Amino acid sequence: MHEHRARMTPPTSPCINVCVLDGAGLCAGCLRTGDEIARWSSMSAAEQWSLLAALGERRRRRVGHAIPSL
Repeated sequence: MHEHRARMTPPTSPCINVCVLDGAGLCAGCLRTGDEIARWSSMSAAEQWSLLAALGERRRRRVGHAIPSL
């Protein structure tokens, strides 16, 4: 139950002030789309936490593609 209460508190924005959208439409700094960046402040805490989880998965996929196979 403690984790559930913690999830009701909005997380800190994932912005790291590297605000440039790449060719795929993702921010080079936080990997959010332009729409996700624009909606962040109007999202519920649950939506923000969900997006952070999705960003973690995006980051894992991006790192996986950046490493050349040997």
